[in-house]
Amino acid sequence: MSRHRGEGSSSRLQVRLESLNAARELAEGRVDEDQLGAVYEVLDRASSRRSLSSAHTVVGIFGPTGSGKSSLLNALTGTDLARVAARRPTTAEPLAVIWNEDGSEDLLDWLQVPNRHVMPDGAQLLAVSGDRRRGSSDGGVDGGLILLDLPDFDSTELGHRVIVERLAGQVDVLLWITDPQKYADAALHREFLEPLATHESVILVALNQSDRLSESDLTQVTGSLKQILAAEGHGSAVVHTVSALTGTGLGGLAEEIRSIVRRKEAATGRLSADVDVAVESLQKFSGPELPPPSKAARAALSDRLAGATGADAVIDAVVRSYRRDAHAVTGWPVTRWLGRLRSDPLRRLNLRRGDVQDFVGRTSLPEPGPAQRASVDRALRTFGDELSAGAVEPWRTAIRDAAKSPEPELLEHLDEAVARTDFASGSRAWWWPVAGVLQWLFLAAMVVGIGWLALLAALAFLQFPVPESPTVEGIPVPTLLAVGGVAAGIAIGILCAGLARLGARRRGKRVRRRLVASISETTETVAVGPAAAEIERYNGFVRAVAAAGSRR
Repeated sequence: MSRHRGEGSSSRLQVRLESLNAARELAEGRVDEDQLGAVYEVLDRASSRRSLSSAHTVVGIFGPTGSGKSSLLNALTGTDLARVAARRPTTAEPLAVIWNEDGSEDLLDWLQVPNRHVMPDGAQLLAVSGDRRRGSSDGGVDGGLILLDLPDFDSTELGHRVIVERLAGQVDVLLWITDPQKYADAALHREFLEPLATHESVILVALNQSDRLSESDLTQVTGSLKQILAAEGHGSAVVHTVSALTGTGLGGLAEEIRSIVRRKEAATGRLSADVDVAVESLQKFSGPELPPPSKAARAALSDRLAGATGADAVIDAVVRSYRRDAHAVTGWPVTRWLGRLRSDPLRRLNLRRGDVQDFVGRTSLPEPGPAQRASVDRALRTFGDELSAGAVEPWRTAIRDAAKSPEPELLEHLDEAVARTDFASGSRAWWWPVAGVLQWLFLAAMVVGIGWLALLAALAFLQFPVPESPTVEGIPVPTLLAVGGVAAGIAIGILCAGLARLGARRRGKRVRRRLVASISETTETVAVGPAAAEIERYNGFVRAVAAAGSRR
């Protein structure tokens, strides 16, 4: 059962590490490099430790000067190894005592511990005479165990402190030894135990030299130490009161170490606690997931950019061009030629093309000035603000920057979008030819009427007999043709002008929709795409941090 539980913990840890690495990769370039550097160290350390012996549990013995670490190691191993090590010239180097050597070499190389002593087969943990009644009836170690005797963390030698700090981040279990004089030492608590609040499951605390205190003083010191530990997040920590000199309490401490070794979960538990710390450092950069850019936000951006590109001027040109074309076909033929003297507004903007747009080029719209650039900047800024609302820094800035990133070349892309738009500049309304035919018929009637009247006048002038003209309702037909043709032509012209204004407005609205749609295609690629990608990156980071922080 224990084996399966350990496998489950290892599998969960793998998922958490993969999620943490995904969060780190997504945060690169966004989150401060120092923060990500600490996360990478956790990932690197986890990768290294998990590739090494899983059969061994590494227990580091930490403590201040004079706390009795070496004496405790000797008592637990039944040897005088620490004293032998103390006579070496390199007293700053840690000493490893190993049970079950197979597979420990690479692990100790990674820990950078060259001084090693292998306990003989069957060697016990806590071979102290008379202490068996306090500990286990079996002092053997069921599994691989490595005890590390480390330098004092408060040593005046900087190198000692460096070794202690490095191994404090590598060992599977941290056994902190203190004594009645230094149990409240600020360096021990503020610099080591307090930052390791999430590592409670792999921390052991022993109050050594308990034989120097009376029973009441020991109770008081132990209670005080427990209160300090609880305030630091180690509320459930058990304080072992021991004496390396007399062997008091060592049985309980040794049995707890043996229990940890049997469970074979310490390495996983240590790494899981390291992941907790890394996740906590990333959680301040995480927040609620953001929705992708909505249709409303995209439409609003396109509409704002349409205004910034001079869409109003383009639509005005479309309207005037339509009216010009309508007048050229439906206007009174006598005066319609005057309209041809006015240049086509769309042609002036290099936008006069057919229904099918097969040309993409530079329009003749005025070059963007400061006001137009400011309008584009404002549109992109507003869009970025809307998308990033709810995100935390630095992601909020990253999303806004992604939305604004194309600003320098966006105006050029928008001009191309205008050039691609179908303005239907060659199309005609169905009624134009009808009105045109009517205008020519009325013009013909006018010409016939005027010609008829001119002929009658000429005959009268030359005193030739003037034939009587037919009449309609008493009005001579020549007069009716001349006056009626002029009046009808002008009336049709006025009516067509009104219809042309109505049609021009409708075409202007239709072309504006096309123009906005064309601009939307550009903004989707140039502005919306990068912002949406940044939002998805942020959401992926949020999900990865949540998955890395979950122990289920």
